[in-house]
Amino acid sequence: MLLRIFGRNGAGKTTTIKCLLNLLRPTAGETRVFGLDPRKDEVAIKSRLSYVPDAVAFYPWMSVRDVLNYQASFRSKWNQELEADLLGRFGLRPGQNASSMSKGQRTQLALIAAICPEPELLLLDEPTSGLDPIVRREFIETVIGAYQATDPERRTVFVSTHLISEFEGLIDAFTIIDQGKELLSMGADEARDEFRRIRVRFAEVPDALRIDRALKVTQRGREAEILTFGGAEEVLAGLQPLKPEDIQAESLSLEEVFVASQNLRKEA
Repeated sequence: MLLRIFGRNGAGKTTTIKCLLNLLRPTAGETRVFGLDPRKDEVAIKSRLSYVPDAVAFYPWMSVRDVLNYQASFRSKWNQELEADLLGRFGLRPGQNASSMSKGQRTQLALIAAICPEPELLLLDEPTSGLDPIVRREFIETVIGAYQATDPERRTVFVSTHLISEFEGLIDAFTIIDQGKELLSMGADEARDEFRRIRVRFAEVPDALRIDRALKVTQRGREAEILTFGGAEEVLAGLQPLKPEDIQAESLSLEEVFVASQNLRKEA
């Protein structure tokens, strides 16, 4: 399962992840990972997960091989075949020194070290930051996809990222947070059903449209675009007495859902 956490800069995405890892203590509420309390069961929790932060650093005197051996020494399981495959995919040389690596290469190495133990939970904070578009697509479509496919019932990827559209096809569920609070939490398929865009064209310029169930109404001359969160059928029925020339409804992408959800915050 791929879980996504969305939010603007400063919304609390990284803080949430750090609370799950007991790197920060929440000022209110509780955190649970695998049903356990990170403050009391830190070792038990961290032995079952991997974490890649948004800023990656290694001991500068270590080579790629040294880094991976060092990481593997803390793990009870390490997939050597997967390691070799990922090194080849990313074009990393085992003898390359960590101090000579670019930001993108350091991220690649951190991702390999996180995936090879085959953890139950993979926590990724802006994992594709610094990767070029080709490597980014390879990582998202192949690396994460392969990680999940091996044992989908036991593996969850929890991602915080701004690249919503690039993860679109893999996301199972998401949460949008704002100022440290949950704004919306839904399954991806449910969101596509609930958030709809209605485009309508009239024969003549109508009066200003007032639609109670709409998140946003944009009217330009004879045409209008209406965003809804639930109640799309009611909106469509309510437009019929205005005798539209053409009317179409479609689901929003998850990136568009994120943008549209900001109207929920305004309404609250």
